[in-house]
Amino acid sequence: MDRTTILHAVDSVFDSELEFLAELVCHPSTRGDEQSAQDFVASQLSDRGYELDHWQIDIQDISHMPGFSPVIGNYDDAVNVVGSLRSRTRRGHSLILNGHIDVVPTGPVDMWDRAPFAPYIDGDWMYGRGAGDMKAGLASNLFALEALKHLGLRPAGDVFFQSVVEEECTGNGALACLQRGYHADAALIPEPFAEKMVSSQVGVIWFQVRLKGLPTHVAYAGSGANAIEAAVPLFEALHRLERRMNAMECRHHDYTNHTHALNLNIGKIEGGDWASSVPAWCVFDARMGVFPGQKLEDVRQMIEDTIFEAARNHPFLARSRPEVVYNGFAAEGYSFKDNKSAAARAALGALDRAHSLVAGKPLEQEAITATTDARFFGLYADTPALVYGPRAEAIHGFNERVDLEAVRRVTQTTALFIADWCGLEEQ
Repeated sequence: MDRTTILHAVDSVFDSELEFLAELVCHPSTRGDEQSAQDFVASQLSDRGYELDHWQIDIQDISHMPGFSPVIGNYDDAVNVVGSLRSRTRRGHSLILNGHIDVVPTGPVDMWDRAPFAPYIDGDWMYGRGAGDMKAGLASNLFALEALKHLGLRPAGDVFFQSVVEEECTGNGALACLQRGYHADAALIPEPFAEKMVSSQVGVIWFQVRLKGLPTHVAYAGSGANAIEAAVPLFEALHRLERRMNAMECRHHDYTNHTHALNLNIGKIEGGDWASSVPAWCVFDARMGVFPGQKLEDVRQMIEDTIFEAARNHPFLARSRPEVVYNGFAAEGYSFKDNKSAAARAALGALDRAHSLVAGKPLEQEAITATTDARFFGLYADTPALVYGPRAEAIHGFNERVDLEAVRRVTQTTALFIADWCGLEEQ
């Protein structure tokens, strides 16, 4: 098959791809509310002839698996969707096309120029929460296959289109796909990193610190212990730990030029019950980055040592030890660059050839300071995991948007990659 023909086929279905993307963005699929978006994806896959698997994740099925992240609350609302496109000949490699349906909260809606779940196009950009992170990637995965179908072709290896939940907070959706038995020779995840291949990604630990104070009327505040104010020296101690973890001698080799790859974020704080009562309790949630190769238990120990040492030097916390609880992300870092297998080299070569043809330049690689679901495939399933997607701006922020010409190019690159990696057969 002439590669230019495949590029033109993507152009032929691109209007339909934008319609699909806009409809997907309309579904406000924040954590716990992904069901309507997943129902839409499931109906689209079923209508297009995929073998459909649409199931509710059972936490008991995955809690024993490596890579599992602890959760608080039930999973009655966590639903995954997988569409399988089985090859008749199986002459080529198999492939997982993975993307997450969940999006982060919008924040104050009045700080958006328009409603976050009412997508619109302005110039070369589509705006809306999740347009970039990462519903455009789900669209490019699906319509790369649709472009091949437009030519009367399909992959000559099994392809599994995955739409998963929970990427933004645990990754347990992708893990559930592995537990369900979905394995392949490679995985492609089109996260929005500006048409660059992610060479390495950091891991993430979420933790919660719980403090108890001594309540009293504000008129006698000197005799009480303010749990909210007691948290402040713990913030300072954790930031000192953050600086130590980013020191040159601690960095993974792919992050040598990153002066601050690991980020601590104090993301949420609650405390107290009444403006005129000294707060008797405080809880804060934090996020800490982890380099590839670092053991999570070692980082947890550093976090706890830091908190408890700071508490020992505090007049009240020395007698009221903080409690550290882990919930959400417990994600190891992952480095594709450290995978020296023949399969990893072959998959990267196929992506490089596809990208080079579409973009007119070799594929760039970049170590990122975020995490993705690639770790599940690379660390726990011996599967090369390629992270490569379109350019987007303001993801996790206000007025999120995705570059539509980048979406077109990524769809073209993905179609060429599938043709190279899987081979092609007639419908």
